Amino acid sequence: MYAKTFVILCMLFSSCIGISQKKETSSKKDKAFPITKTEAEWRKELSDMEFYVLRKEATENPFTSELLENKEKGTYVCAGCGTELFKSETKFKSGTGWPSFYEEIKGNVAYDVDYKIGYKRTEEHCANCGGHLGHVFDDGPKPTGLRHCINGAALNFVPDTK
Repeated sequence: MYAKTFVILCMLFSSCIGISQKKETSSKKDKAFPITKTEAEWRKELSDMEFYVLRKEATENPFTSELLENKEKGTYVCAGCGTELFKSETKFKSGTGWPSFYEEIKGNVAYDVDYKIGYKRTEEHCANCGGHLGHVFDDGPKPTGLRHCINGAALNFVPDTK
């Protein structure tokens, strides 16, 4: 009787390991980016907030970015390396407290899987230096339906010269 109960309990517990508990591994950590610097070099070049967001994958507080209400025409570039990431024409007001875009500049933004808050999200990073930008969600406006929710500290703005 006890042996049967033990076997059933063992089978029950071993079957609890489901697919939802298996996490995709992050390939970003293993990737060599075209722009690579030591932590000391990044610390020297970036402000504390930029370093915290870009290199430590942090999130700035909502509604604190100077770029949130920026309506000028131009290009948003990586604060770490200057790579062009988003055009001002694709920026929209999402109400989330972070600069949001419905489309990235193709090839300059790369993606990874992030489980930091307990569920799967798509993390965005600069394709040239690996700096953390934010996350992309499927609740944005047309034409893409995407919302690139980006930390303002990860961006610099370059106005059009026209």
